[in-house]
Amino acid sequence: MKLNASELVLNKDKSIYHLNLLPEELAQTVITVGDPDRVPLVSQYFDSIEVKKSKREFHTHTGRIGKKRITVLSTGIGTDNIDIVLNELDALVNIDFDTREIKEHTTKLNIIRIGTSGSIQPHIPIHSYLISEYAIGLDSLLHFYDSQHVQHSDIQQAFLSHMDWLKDKSTPYVVRCDNNLAEKFSSEEMIPGFTATNVGFYGPQGRKLRLPLQDSFMNDKLASFNYQGMQITNLEMETAGIYGLAKLLGHRAVSLNCILANRSTGVFSTEPEKATQGLISYALERIVQI
Repeated sequence: MKLNASELVLNKDKSIYHLNLLPEELAQTVITVGDPDRVPLVSQYFDSIEVKKSKREFHTHTGRIGKKRITVLSTGIGTDNIDIVLNELDALVNIDFDTREIKEHTTKLNIIRIGTSGSIQPHIPIHSYLISEYAIGLDSLLHFYDSQHVQHSDIQQAFLSHMDWLKDKSTPYVVRCDNNLAEKFSSEEMIPGFTATNVGFYGPQGRKLRLPLQDSFMNDKLASFNYQGMQITNLEMETAGIYGLAKLLGHRAVSLNCILANRSTGVFSTEPEKATQGLISYALERIVQI
């Protein structure tokens, strides 16, 4: 079936609309970062860079470390941006832009998020590294897709009951990382985690400046949630969307987090750039072996 111009939106040079990339400019191994300024902090380790492109908040470098071809791109903040990025990454490898038809044989991408996060458990210190084995999305993104088969409904129902979740909020969804890809990054340095993906930075993460919160005890309830020994460890804004869409589209995804804040102790990193750079180095050492 040929996709209409209103559905598969391309630029005049036949690059995908938002990412501004041509299919040949994307590597099969993709690192996502939130901040556009973090893209060169990753690509500085490349032996060579063949592609540098940017449009809006989406900045991309594609290059090589040795024989390993890698793309690093910025997503901006939030699962609304993840919806754009994951669908357009998939289109670049699985849709023929000339015929506007889905390819008969699909390609799997390895998608590795290198991001920052805040822990909600006192035993997870700042500057530690955490791998999101599970993620719970507190946004609504995955519910716009036929996605029940990738969700863990038993965990979701336990969460709703524990939190006394307001019905006017989005129904949370739980998804898991790709186990095989996650094994490549696991070590004694990496804390296994259950990540909450929030729909905002302030109220949705329990921060109160001038506005009163609907649930002043939300973070305490998040921290005390326990499902068969599994506790929510940290808060951020992209992982659940990445995991959900990657599974639906047939790609492999894992999220690595540098903990810059501990919400339970009130501590924030005084050296966030140095700490994040450490996680980038850690990830790249393992990516070249995939």
